[in-house]
Amino acid sequence: MSSSKEKNLTPAQIEYKKLAGKYEKKRPVLKNCIRAFLVGGFICLIGQGLNVFYYTFFDFTQRTAGDPTVATLIFISVLLTGFGVYDHFAQFAGAGTAVPVTGFANSVASAAIEHRTEGYVLGVGGKMFKLAGSVIVFGTVAAFIIALIKTVLIQWGGL
Repeated sequence: MSSSKEKNLTPAQIEYKKLAGKYEKKRPVLKNCIRAFLVGGFICLIGQGLNVFYYTFFDFTQRTAGDPTVATLIFISVLLTGFGVYDHFAQFAGAGTAVPVTGFANSVASAAIEHRTEGYVLGVGGKMFKLAGSVIVFGTVAAFIIALIKTVLIQWGGL
């Protein structure tokens, strides 16, 4: 809380704040960070294994194997979300499952599952991208700006 807001507290509010602070559960920040790092790294390890699998056993190059790798990770994430497994896994791992592409797929799939009773158009279609829509918009705008900067630099001979 900022110091200006703390100055405006009444004595009863200050007493309550002290009492609430005494009973507030301490968060194991270091343990949560380690879990997120290990689980996120494990998801990336699976992705790298899939990538190697695709360019070793199929007709992909190292550069083009990324597309089926991401599609497979998204499929697995949506499948686990549908079966209700991903939520338990994410509860344990925290941000480790939210950062990779699997977290994005989970947010889209869970919103679609949650709003399916409202119908396919207004429920699933309308609410599915509620959380993910801002990520898509930001990614699209950022990609456009980067492409614009690269084009300008190429035109001026900088690259």
